[in-house]
Amino acid sequence: QLQLVESGGGLVQAGGSLRISCAGAGFSLDHSAICWFRQAPGKEREGVSCLSSTTGNTYEADSVKGRFTISRDNAKNTVYLQMNSLKPEDTGIYYCAAGWDSDYPDFDMSAYDYWGQGTQVTVSS
Repeated sequence: QLQLVESGGGLVQAGGSLRISCAGAGFSLDHSAICWFRQAPGKEREGVSCLSSTTGNTYEADSVKGRFTISRDNAKNTVYLQMNSLKPEDTGIYYCAAGWDSDYPDFDMSAYDYWGQGTQVTVSS
């Protein structure tokens, strides 16, 4: 069964850091574009950060530039999102998604076939 499994969410104070993980099960992430999305209560799901496997190109939302970093560990078949200088508005459920690789992945959700179940990130003020 092909699936993505997120982990590492939790409660953190504003200004703190958290690293969340997305592990591929049943398939390799080596040839996939991976994106992180998030959804806050009462809001639409939005893109956070994407990574191309082929080129290493990344794509970030303006709201997280300079604070969040997406990376991968091929040996562990895992993609990470390092989140620093967290703000209360970063609170939400974070989902990872995988799709056909692209040199320039973006936040078009229709491009991603596999989605994880989400991990909750809560930033207190």
